[in-house]
Amino acid sequence: MSFAEQLTRLQVFLDADELHDEALDYVAAHGYLTALSICADTVPEREWIDALFAEPPHYADESQKAEIEATLIQLQAHIARTLASEEEFELPCELDLGDDPDDSELRGWCIGFMEGVFLREAAWFETAEDEVSEMLLPIMVGSGLFDEQAEFADIAADANLMDDMIVQIPEALTALYLLAQAPDEKPAILKPRHH
Repeated sequence: MSFAEQLTRLQVFLDADELHDEALDYVAAHGYLTALSICADTVPEREWIDALFAEPPHYADESQKAEIEATLIQLQAHIARTLASEEEFELPCELDLGDDPDDSELRGWCIGFMEGVFLREAAWFETAEDEVSEMLLPIMVGSGLFDEQAEFADIAADANLMDDMIVQIPEALTALYLLAQAPDEKPAILKPRHH
C-alpha cells in the first residue's frame, strides 16, 4: 500500500464519528504532529498517540490498530522531513478561516498544533520565550483558543489583521523549527556576541 493510500485510510479513521469527542480529526492530528516535529523535546510515541485519541479507539482488530499507529508515526516522520527541508511547508487545508472560523479546517489544524505544544509546554518556551511566543502568535490566533484574552479578541475582531496573520503560518513553522532544531542557524541578531 502506498503512503498516499495509508493516509487516506488514516483520514477516514480519524474523521469517523465513532472516535472520542476530544480525539483529533485528520487535519487537527496533522497540526498536532507538526508541533511534535518542531518541539526540541522528543515525546514518546505511545504518549502522543494516546493523547491524540483521548481514549483508546475501538479498532476492528489488532492489525487495524498496528496500521493506524504505524501510519501516524510515518506521517509524523514525513512532516519532520518536510520541515527540515528547504521547501515551504504546506498545510493539509486552506490558509483561510472562512466565514465561520469555528467550522474551518484551519482552526482545527491550529487547535491540533496547540495541543501538541501543550504536551511539552515548558520545552517550547524554556530557551527563547519571546521569539517563540511571537512565532506562535499566528497559530494561537488561528486556534481561537485564546479569544477570551483582550489582545486576541482585538485581533479576532479585525478580519484583515486576522488574514495577514494566518498567511504567516507556514513561515512561522519554518522559523520555529529552526529555532528549536537548529539553533545555530538562527539569524545573526540572535547569535551570542563574542567580545
